[in-house]
Amino acid sequence: MSSELKDLSYQSRARSPEVMLKNLSRDLQLRTSVGIWYFTPGGGRFHDRFVPEATIEERLEMAAGMAALGITGIEAHYPFEINEENAHLYRRLEEEAGIRVVAIPFSHFFEPMFEFGSLSSPNADARDRAIEITIGGLRMVEEMGANCAISWPGMDGYRYLHGKPFITMWDLFEGALAEAMDEVPGVRIAIEPKPYEPASNNIYRTTAEGVLASQRIEARLANRENVRLLDEGFALMGLNPEVGHVKMGFEMLPAAFSLVAMEGRLMHTHWNSQPDGNYDQDNNVGVVNMPETEALLYSLWALGYDEYFGIDVFPEKMPVHRAIELNVKALDKMKSRISRLPHERILECHLDPSNHRGDLEEILIENW
Repeated sequence: MSSELKDLSYQSRARSPEVMLKNLSRDLQLRTSVGIWYFTPGGGRFHDRFVPEATIEERLEMAAGMAALGITGIEAHYPFEINEENAHLYRRLEEEAGIRVVAIPFSHFFEPMFEFGSLSSPNADARDRAIEITIGGLRMVEEMGANCAISWPGMDGYRYLHGKPFITMWDLFEGALAEAMDEVPGVRIAIEPKPYEPASNNIYRTTAEGVLASQRIEARLANRENVRLLDEGFALMGLNPEVGHVKMGFEMLPAAFSLVAMEGRLMHTHWNSQPDGNYDQDNNVGVVNMPETEALLYSLWALGYDEYFGIDVFPEKMPVHRAIELNVKALDKMKSRISRLPHERILECHLDPSNHRGDLEEILIENW
């Protein structure tokens, strides 16, 4: 196997109860990252910002103070938050605070030219600009030693259904992404599905759609290095499922994330909390729907998940350091509760339900 990319096939091998129990007997490494975009949140459609804007350098100074909370990773959009001119600031953060760039999302949604989409836009100039951003972002991933790029196509999608050329939309997006990947081979991209916002219907609304898109994009790769890596069993396309986006689509958290892991495509994860449906709230972890979030963490532990837990919140009414402190605390508390559960008994309840009527309910009540 190549040494250039981490082998994610361990995720797909965690199918048997024996492997799950073995993983649960090991300590879960909660490697956490933060996103620089929410350090000084902007305003929305209905109100101005509540906190003063800060420069990238000022935000990175805030990030350095989070090392004491256990943060070891940071994420930033290319080219608006990380680029060739300011990459040295991120290197300094790693040298001085031990916080490295772990994921780089593409800025495919902010510029006015992306009004009708980025990589799927019917406007060739917009697609060319989106491809340019993708190539630059992939090179930045390579330069910074990040784990992956992230594609959240917020402006790609559709409003009206009648006569919409859906296959053309997907074909344009996936062809453009494959073109960029062949220009910078050997760099991973994780799609972040979302049902809607800002597009009325995003191009990949559900987890399953993201998995299928990953398969189709990999099939289009032609660069020799990319083909070699695929032949050796490495996934180059994967997902970065976000708790909030999954719940906006009324999906079940542990099942949705496990579906991605079953394919060995769980490259990164984003954590927050969200009620079913509703707009994208980016609440702090565990504040809404704690039991299902805990069940997700339980599933990832059983799968042997060994990638980053990206905190993706919108702390517009509290200092960002306080928000990260609370999110880290929530993840730690859920981990502590899970560690005390009788895992073998719980698996028996699922695998032999007829002889364990009411047992799982009792276990959960006793350990709540």
